[in-house]
Amino acid sequence: MLQVVQHDTVRFVIDSRDIYVLAGASASDSFAPSLRDLAAELHVDHTLVHRSLKRAVEAGLYSPSLQSVNLPAFEELVIHAARFIAPAPLGPLVAGVPAAWAAEPMASRIRQSGEDPPPVWPSADGTVRGQLFEPLHPSAPAAAVEHPQFGEVLVLIDSLRVEDLRVRKVAAKLFHDQLAAVSAKVVA
Repeated sequence: MLQVVQHDTVRFVIDSRDIYVLAGASASDSFAPSLRDLAAELHVDHTLVHRSLKRAVEAGLYSPSLQSVNLPAFEELVIHAARFIAPAPLGPLVAGVPAAWAAEPMASRIRQSGEDPPPVWPSADGTVRGQLFEPLHPSAPAAAVEHPQFGEVLVLIDSLRVEDLRVRKVAAKLFHDQLAAVSAKVVA
């Protein structure tokens, strides 16, 4: 959780839900989805989206007039602070959906030891047994399956939440490239 303090008063707090909403807004197929549309895509209540975007506006991460994520600021936040805002220690073995470096676009770039179970988001529909990796939001696995581009963004953010520097370096480059592609689409 990142707190912004002004004159000894906490003004707002950026947390994992806000990163989740901003990731969804940056990966959305529609240019400027309504709050309700974005909430539906993310499998969350529209009030969560509204509150997250309100905090993002205060932090300079979202422009309400353009209805878009400030991509350079979002990139900086995720690359440098995601692992502190939403640390991701691996948990017990569970059935789930591959996450972080065990899912694409990371899996083809990071070789995993055959002995270590992969990180997985817990899911009743999961087909892989691996170590529990808490998603940014409990609805992330379902939303990622429905919206593969969003799923890739979440995989990269998850990879930036881990302690392994090698994984984070690869993820930072891919995350930058992903946001650059989104930015190019918006400009075009």
